[in-house]
Amino acid sequence: MGAVRLRSLTRGQEQRLAALRRIAELLDSAFVVPGTNYRIGLDPIIGLIPMIGDLASPVFTIGLLWQAYDLGIPKVVQLRMIVNAAIDGLVGAIPFVGDLFDFGWKANEWNLALLELHAYEERHAAAGDWIFVVAMIALLIAIAALPFVIAGMLISWLGAHLF
Repeated sequence: MGAVRLRSLTRGQEQRLAALRRIAELLDSAFVVPGTNYRIGLDPIIGLIPMIGDLASPVFTIGLLWQAYDLGIPKVVQLRMIVNAAIDGLVGAIPFVGDLFDFGWKANEWNLALLELHAYEERHAAAGDWIFVVAMIALLIAIAALPFVIAGMLISWLGAHLF
């Protein structure tokens, strides 16, 4: 394994990363839950507002992805960021369950960490990035197929018991 080659970012890129870092912290871990060491941000709190609440993370993700594109981050890493955000959005859209999920799923900070990991290193996507993306796509397909499987089982059961 060779030495990691570091690259320098422009002042503008550094400033954008710093701004994204502040926003990710605000959305995911701005406050300590009293009596614990657990941190939450505004994202799950804003998420309680119907319709409007689920916009904060996707808007922030667009900013992260734009920066990832600008920095030439490997496409598979960008895809991994999209999958993190998609899981956040899909589960977050489920009433009540999604709100609880948002307290633990910190997609904004995870995506920022991926961005920063690849921003300073001239690094190619790792096997783990591909494995994660393939596993998440398979999981999303399984979740999308689940209602059809359940409906098919229900129709089969009804057909066997009614006819």
